[in-house]
Amino acid sequence: MRKLIMSAFGLILLTTFVFSKTNKEENLQVAVLAASGKAGSLIVSEAVSRGAKVSAFVRNAKKANFTSDVRVVQKDIFDLEAKDLEGFDIIIDAFGEWKDLHLHKKHIEHLVKILKGSKAKFLVVGGAGSLYIDESRSMRLYDTKDFPDEYRALSKAQGEALDFLRNVDDVNWVFVSPAAIFVYEGEKSGKYKIIGEIFEVNDKGESKVSYKDYASAMLDIALDPKYSKQRVGVIGL
Repeated sequence: MRKLIMSAFGLILLTTFVFSKTNKEENLQVAVLAASGKAGSLIVSEAVSRGAKVSAFVRNAKKANFTSDVRVVQKDIFDLEAKDLEGFDIIIDAFGEWKDLHLHKKHIEHLVKILKGSKAKFLVVGGAGSLYIDESRSMRLYDTKDFPDEYRALSKAQGEALDFLRNVDDVNWVFVSPAAIFVYEGEKSGKYKIIGEIFEVNDKGESKVSYKDYASAMLDIALDPKYSKQRVGVIGL
């Protein structure tokens, strides 16, 4: 009998937690920029699954394959004005570029300019290469000799965007680095860890995370006020 009562009590606690969490997220206004890309589209799906009201900003609405409850806005990031991003609680920047690498810093500069004084929390999809490998923060992952050459320039460009953000005080930003191995086809396991700026591996010796788990972690970070004006990372467990 005592075991049954305790089980029922646990169920009540769980129900209360889920209910309160749902209520909290139902009223959230979330904007996802570059929403039609790999990371952006999964972040949109994660936010919708949590009950948030999501606006997906894309350059080409024809590539926007979202559920009907997602508001699609066709507008290039560089054409966005302050009024376009008013009223949002969370703004997630999923910009990606492999050719014109200077655009990583340039688009962040533009977004920071139009978000100046905004109450929204601004999160940026970053890269793993700019994570530090030592506590003294004297060397980044992309400085190591074993770092793949094909990703070095991109990682440095993302690192420059992060360095710019470090000097921004009037926007509540968070730069979120994925693990070194970022798996698009990976499943949503719900097993991940939010780390700091120092490169880490899991118990298997891997720095690896799926896009879906990363998207889930991104929303966790967005909802947690302790993450503010800093860079964090995400690894799968």
